[in-house]
Amino acid sequence: MAIQESGEMYLETILILSEKLKNVRSIDISEEMNYSKPSVSRAMGILKKDGYIVVDGSGYITLTGSGRELAERIYQRHRILSRILMDLGVDEKTATDDACRIEHVISEESMDAIKTHLRDHNITIE
Repeated sequence: MAIQESGEMYLETILILSEKLKNVRSIDISEEMNYSKPSVSRAMGILKKDGYIVVDGSGYITLTGSGRELAERIYQRHRILSRILMDLGVDEKTATDDACRIEHVISEESMDAIKTHLRDHNITIE
């Protein structure tokens, strides 16, 4: 099933939070994204139903294999696009904001071409 941009943003946020926190809860996502608790709860229900996350009895959220794979792909796009824009002279805030929008709509073909270009020119982004 195709996931919407908002779902991708939630998964990316869960991935980032899981790198900082021992356990991720809906409240952590709500605070990080500045979204209401009911909105996050609804989104978590959809992501759980679609098999992207697991919520345990204590309310801790973890990414499934497919959820992690998608989140990592989106987060990689974000890092690459942000870095390229900053290297072009765009200020960090604008570059990260723009990358956040672009990462959800750029085609695999274009993203692969960017990665190949970076690799061919020995440019690493992390």
